[in-house]
Amino acid sequence: MSIIEKALAKQKNKMEVTVDDESQQASSEVSVDKIKKPSNNRTLTLDIENLNQRGFLVDNANRKSVNEEFRQIKRKLLTNAFGLASKTLNHSNLIMISSSKPNEGKTFVSINLALSIALEQDKTVLLIDADVLRPSIDRELGFETNSGLVEYLLGEEDDISNTICSTNIEKLKIIPAGQPHYLSNELLASDRMVSLASELANRYPDRIVIFDSPPLIGVSETLVLANLMGQALIVVEESKTLLSDINKATENLNEDLAIGLILNKAIRSHKDLYGYYGYGYGTKN
Repeated sequence: MSIIEKALAKQKNKMEVTVDDESQQASSEVSVDKIKKPSNNRTLTLDIENLNQRGFLVDNANRKSVNEEFRQIKRKLLTNAFGLASKTLNHSNLIMISSSKPNEGKTFVSINLALSIALEQDKTVLLIDADVLRPSIDRELGFETNSGLVEYLLGEEDDISNTICSTNIEKLKIIPAGQPHYLSNELLASDRMVSLASELANRYPDRIVIFDSPPLIGVSETLVLANLMGQALIVVEESKTLLSDINKATENLNEDLAIGLILNKAIRSHKDLYGYYGYGYGTKN
């Protein structure tokens, strides 16, 4: 039995994982009047009330179960990033979040994980929309920007700091995907991306950088991007994602990469639950 299969089996035996599918649907529905353009390209005011209503973890007092679930996930990631394990990982504070195929919840996980880490007293988090062909962080969080990762990788922005947006959540910063470009995915495999990963890993040693990345199946550049990361989380949708797809998605990942699995499962009968995720962890052999 492979590590991936063991992690999935362990996850199914140890916890019942739930996700309110209505909240997942709501997370992708943002009314036009909620979309806000920042007063400048580097300052975003997120609608906290709207995000809370749509299942994002901006209100630490509510949905204690899901807060605890993400707290457990981030604790492992932070330990890997800054603890003893960091000495064995390249760019241990860079975390890729992906899935085998689209629509398995990776962006929802990316945002909630970033929000959870932003609650840490001594850490900051940078959330990057690296799914440059199908960006969604701006839509989910309800903002518009003029430039982002694509513009930096194209050389239109000389300094990556010009694309970093501060937010009204103190320790959360965001780099949007930027404007569509016919070479969007190819840019993820560019030399400039390699240099950027190194800069982000070393410029702010106390910062976690989360890359909401394209799916692993069908986008070859995602594997190239993964080689620049220290950790990777693969989102698996219960009763939908095939084990064969998980194996296919992960079989070519760097053997030194720390790999986690997040298993999610919808329960229609509990309308008061949002984004409840379980977590399995393993490393590739």
